[in-house]
Amino acid sequence: MASGSGNGDAGGGTFALKPWELHGEGREFEKISEDFGKAVSTLEQSLAALGSPWGQDRPGSGFAAAYKDARGGLLGGLRGLAGQLGQVGSGLHTMAERTVDAETAAAAGFGGAAGQGGPVTPAATPGARTTVPKDRSA
Repeated sequence: MASGSGNGDAGGGTFALKPWELHGEGREFEKISEDFGKAVSTLEQSLAALGSPWGQDRPGSGFAAAYKDARGGLLGGLRGLAGQLGQVGSGLHTMAERTVDAETAAAAGFGGAAGQGGPVTPAATPGARTTVPKDRSA
């Protein structure tokens, strides 16, 4: 996704963001989010299927009260985590699009082609959007 040299050499380091790789990683996070959400739903159904085996006596009632609060907090947190994983994927897509926009704008400002053979080709007409390949991995 990114490469760089942080060793302070006189030649300077390079840093390259490849939009198609950012999009690919974004799709991966979206898939992980979906899978995680399904696992949370399965867990929730499994816990519900257990019913309330702790009984109605005083110790059982005390356990039930604590368990229900803990279970609700756990499941709510896990659902929130699934959503946040999806937001990471969306953020990576946004980063890819902004990288293309920034490189295109910079190239247009210098009157040249973006990347000089790199991944981004500037738009032929002002205001036109560039096309970024979705995935170039082997």
